[in-house]
Amino acid sequence: MNARSIRSEPPPEPSSAPPRVLTIAGSDSGGGAGIQADLKTMLALGVHGMSAIVAVTAQNSLGVHGVWDLPPEAVRAQIRAVVADIGVDAVKTGMLSSAALVSLVAAELSRLDVPVVVDPVSVSKHGDPLLSPEAVEVVRTELMPRATIATPNLDEVRLLTGVEVLDVADLPRAAEAMLALGPRWVLVKGGHLPGDAVDLLTDGTTEVVLRSPRLDRRHTHGTGCTLASAIAAHLAQGRGHVEAAQAAKAYVSGALASGFPLGAGIGPVDHGYRHRR
Repeated sequence: MNARSIRSEPPPEPSSAPPRVLTIAGSDSGGGAGIQADLKTMLALGVHGMSAIVAVTAQNSLGVHGVWDLPPEAVRAQIRAVVADIGVDAVKTGMLSSAALVSLVAAELSRLDVPVVVDPVSVSKHGDPLLSPEAVEVVRTELMPRATIATPNLDEVRLLTGVEVLDVADLPRAAEAMLALGPRWVLVKGGHLPGDAVDLLTDGTTEVVLRSPRLDRRHTHGTGCTLASAIAAHLAQGRGHVEAAQAAKAYVSGALASGFPLGAGIGPVDHGYRHRR
């Protein structure tokens, strides 16, 4: 039997790199939220995800069992290494944990001229605190003014502004209070209210209601991280603020509808649901 050599052609060079999005947040060892959810979202939406990890959590479907902050110099080095060599088209921030880390991240963001999506994470899905009390004022005064779009849930609105949202009619007042902290746009997430899942996006002039049917799902871990990352991905691709938020809401609604059980507690949304249809 004569052996034949088989020559393989090298793969073609890509014509260009995809848009680049940097997430600055904490790591979720369970893979449902945090850095892990951010990178999965970015991959699903066709952008190149990069990360600066600010804290490591020991976390599973039942809750957060420990949090360890990284030294500020380690966080700064991660951000600057990515920015200096690879470049960034948009940034998403999530859990920042301490006042020192919030202040450092805000300072690094001031060096960038790209869209910034700030998810002011303060409490985990299980009710575990993820933002120290002394960091709250730093979020208000240093981080929020850096935000292109801020994406607080109702608990975060109350923590940062004192405004209590009891029904959909309160969303404009909550958004006004958040805009006073300095972001260009705010997306107040009303998912904890009864009825349809209604969010309000506004810059103080334009108001857009994002509405989707309420899904009776237990497995919702990572929804906030996923939404903010999806907005950042769409902004990096050149979409406008309203279009980016609408597209992100549609993606999260699909991921939530496909959420699956893991462990004995709250499972994650399905970031890859579009690829498993």
